[in-house]
Amino acid sequence: MSIILATVMVFVAAGCTTQPKQEIQPESLEKVTVVLDWTPNTNHTGLYVADEKGFFKEHGLEVEIIQPSEGTSDTIVASGKAQFGISYQESVTYARAVDVPLVSIAAVIQHNTSGFASLKEKNIITPKDFEGKVYGGWGSEMEEATIRYLMEQAGADFSKVTIMTTGDADFFQASATGQIDFAWIFEGWAGIEAKQKGMELNYIDLGKEAPVFDYYTPVIITNETTLKEEKTLVEAFMKGVKKGYEYAIKNPEDAADILIKEVPEIN
Repeated sequence: MSIILATVMVFVAAGCTTQPKQEIQPESLEKVTVVLDWTPNTNHTGLYVADEKGFFKEHGLEVEIIQPSEGTSDTIVASGKAQFGISYQESVTYARAVDVPLVSIAAVIQHNTSGFASLKEKNIITPKDFEGKVYGGWGSEMEEATIRYLMEQAGADFSKVTIMTTGDADFFQASATGQIDFAWIFEGWAGIEAKQKGMELNYIDLGKEAPVFDYYTPVIITNETTLKEEKTLVEAFMKGVKKGYEYAIKNPEDAADILIKEVPEIN
């Protein structure tokens, strides 16, 4: 419970005037799917709160929150299999560069709270210490480009780091077994989980390491067609989302309870 409560995140979205509550019948609700970027965690608290508290229903929506079983949230939303999703700014930027019709419509957190973490005994203090180490990630070109940039800025030799695709492998288990030396984590989730487990980490904060990396992430996405042709739907969804995150900020204990109730495996 403490890890959930400690990491309920701040949501940033454009404000909209709240309409008076109306009793909406189930048969009149429009079904909407939102796909997460990863396994459920505190970054997603506002979504679960909005669903549990009926904030989506207030705006005529029946929202299903799913995890990406095949492909990523980007590919699922771009293909229209889900109207909305959670992604990362760097991923959306790359998708836009190759004409994938994704659009970021809101930021979940005001600053980038991600970075590279490693067990303290690995002695990875700066990007130069990546030399001779194994990085475990999800296999994107963006990861490689980021690591290369940081190492080059530190005067390190990028060819001396090994990049391994580990997918959704548990960071703590992969590190403890020696499969990897460091990984890209969200400090507000895995970082606090490490403290709960009594594990000491070295952490390289991306936003502080280089200002260029202090971007909005995670972000809420949709596709160009939905944004253009279903503006009313997008506005209704965002009103529910906004209310969910605002409630979570004001009522962190209740929000944590809701998240645990909806996703008991994360407790």
